[in-house]
Amino acid sequence: MENNFQIKRDQNIMTVTGTGKVKVIPDMVVIRLGVLTSGDNLSSVQEENARISQAVLESLNQIGITDIATFQYLIDKIYDFQNGIRIDRGFSVRHIFEIRTHMIDMSGIIIDTAVSMGANLVELISFEVSETETYYLEALSLALTNGTIKARSIAEKFNAKLNPIPTRIIENTSPSVSPSRTFLREDIVTTPIEPGATSIEAFVTLEFSYS
Repeated sequence: MENNFQIKRDQNIMTVTGTGKVKVIPDMVVIRLGVLTSGDNLSSVQEENARISQAVLESLNQIGITDIATFQYLIDKIYDFQNGIRIDRGFSVRHIFEIRTHMIDMSGIIIDTAVSMGANLVELISFEVSETETYYLEALSLALTNGTIKARSIAEKFNAKLNPIPTRIIENTSPSVSPSRTFLREDIVTTPIEPGATSIEAFVTLEFSYS
């Protein structure tokens, strides 16, 4: 958002924008991983997938990871084409789990444990902030202060007397979406993973009267 201002001389109204930013270290990790199996017989493919998936779940439970839910379960028919002719290649079963935990430092261990038990898909790792509202309110306070400082500076520049209380405040953002730092499948090459910092921002428009 541009840091601009507008003065309506006929109404003695000054409009400014304010911005605020807070850097936050994520406190939760979301991991999506799972098992892909394929073969000619659907029942056998499903059984193999269920066996490996159960082994993955049990191994994760053993290291204290219990917030696990099925994110996706798909059965697909596999086809190949040769000389324009479709050839049946069997079936594939894809079972993806979503894991949520505040033990961020265990992200690499979670993946290594699952892979050691047969998981062959790691789709996503997302580091998120659980208490977004608290940090957003801090950023909003900074945005209001930023806009007020601008208004004071402008008033001083033009020798105007500023009413310190805004006549109108427009909140241009909301903390509806938790900020995150996400690694997609192609980004995950090694298991030592650091969450880094993310930013929560707020933007406001303020109107002040002056004389």
